[in-house]
Amino acid sequence: MSIRTAKFVTSIVGPDKLLADKNFPQIAFIGRSNAGKSSIINSLTNQAGLAKTSSFPGRTQQINLFLINKAFYLVDLPGYGYAKLSHEARAQLEALLNWYFFESGYEQKKVVLIIDASLGPTESDLEMLHALMQHEKNIIVVANKIDKIKNSHYDEQMKKIAGQIGDHPIIPYSSEARFGMNELYKEILK
Repeated sequence: MSIRTAKFVTSIVGPDKLLADKNFPQIAFIGRSNAGKSSIINSLTNQAGLAKTSSFPGRTQQINLFLINKAFYLVDLPGYGYAKLSHEARAQLEALLNWYFFESGYEQKKVVLIIDASLGPTESDLEMLHALMQHEKNIIVVANKIDKIKNSHYDEQMKKIAGQIGDHPIIPYSSEARFGMNELYKEILK
């Protein structure tokens, strides 16, 4: 199966009947600000401008729903951690994420946790991973931006990431090099 259709549906900041509809499973994309969530969605769907991207950390400030193949949603979430936003705005985004994952009662079929492979998991990434694990979420880890790692350091860096992440699938990915797309798509559909 491949992505034949991808359409932006709406942006959400609170309870919504679309999120409650169990006929459309949700694949949620979460990661630090500027980890590449929107870029990964664009590369998976082969639509460059579907999810808005920016070099400005904190661009996504709502829950954005994209209907894929008229069958399931890709959910583009605000980033956590560093963002060029006020303390109050960052606190609101954190509250939105906590509500969506841990308080709303909405189910995610999969949660795609995106980390910057060149940096490895940050403290914020590991905190999110542990929170998702405590709530028994089905987690896939995407090590994004692998094209930024020198070939001579690649194996060592991926081992380091695996050691910190544990038993979750880790998919090396590069939106720019179009690497890892098939593996991620297969993992999403399992």
